[in-house]
Amino acid sequence: MKSSAIEPIETKFAPKPVGPYNQAILVENWLYCSGQIALDPSTGEMIGDGNIEEEAKQVLKNLLAVVEAAGGRSSNVIRTTIYLTDLNDFAKVNAIYAETFSETVSPARACVEVSNLPKGGKIEIDCIAWLGNKK
Repeated sequence: MKSSAIEPIETKFAPKPVGPYNQAILVENWLYCSGQIALDPSTGEMIGDGNIEEEAKQVLKNLLAVVEAAGGRSSNVIRTTIYLTDLNDFAKVNAIYAETFSETVSPARACVEVSNLPKGGKIEIDCIAWLGNKK
C-alpha cells in the first residue's frame, strides 16, 4: 500500500489529539476513528463533571464530528467499541447511543469495562466507518 493512500482526518469540531496520533485515518473507503472522550473541542476541558450521560453525549458528538469531517454521517458507522470505567453505566449509555443511531442500522459494537481512561473520563468510544458510498 502506498503511503499516499493513507489520509489523516482532522476537524476543529473534535478535540485535538493529546498524543502522537490522528483523530482518524482514511484508507480508501474505510475510516478508522481514534477513541474520543468527553473533551470540549474549543477548551480542551472535560464535559459533564462526572455525569455519565453528559460525557456520553459529548463523546458521541466528538466522534460524529470526525466522521463528518471525512464526508460521512452516523449511517456510515459500522463498528464501535465503548469503554466504560463502570459497566453499571451501560443502560444509561445505551439509551443515548440508541438515540444517536436511531435513524440508521445500529453499528456492530463491543462494550468493555476498563480500569481507567484519559483525564479521568468515564467513557471512551472509537469507531470504524465505511465511506464507500461517499467516494
